[in-house]
Amino acid sequence: MSDFLKATTMDHVNMNVKNLEQSVTFYKNLFGFEVRKENNSPNKLDVPSKIIDNDSINLCMYEDPQISSRGGIANFGFHIENFDDMISKCKELNVEVLYGGPAEFEKSRSVYIKDPSYYDIELSEILGGGL
Repeated sequence: MSDFLKATTMDHVNMNVKNLEQSVTFYKNLFGFEVRKENNSPNKLDVPSKIIDNDSINLCMYEDPQISSRGGIANFGFHIENFDDMISKCKELNVEVLYGGPAEFEKSRSVYIKDPSYYDIELSEILGGGL
C-alpha cells in the first residue's frame, strides 16, 4: 500500500458566494460551466446552493450575502487550454485582470482574476505550472 493518496486533478471546491445567480452567470459566461444540481430548499447550511461544472471541474456554491471581501479560499487554479484567448474573453466580459496582466514564470504564465464573491482565481497556461 502506498503512503499517499495519488491526487491527479482538482475534483471540486465548496465555496460560499455573495450572490448565487451572479456567481453562476460569471462561471457560465467565462468558463462554460453549467448547473448540474440546484437546491433552493433548506439544506444542511439552510441556504440556496448549486453545483456547477464544465465536465472537468466541480464547484459547489452556497449563498452567503455576508461573505467577506477576503473570501474563504486564498486562490484556486484552473488550467486554461486556450490561454492566448483569455485576455480578450476577460475584457469582453468586463472581468478585471489583476496585477497588470499575465505573470511570467519559469515554464508557464498565469493570469489572476476575482470572481463576484472576491475569490482569487489563477488561470494557468500549463497544468501545474510545468512542475
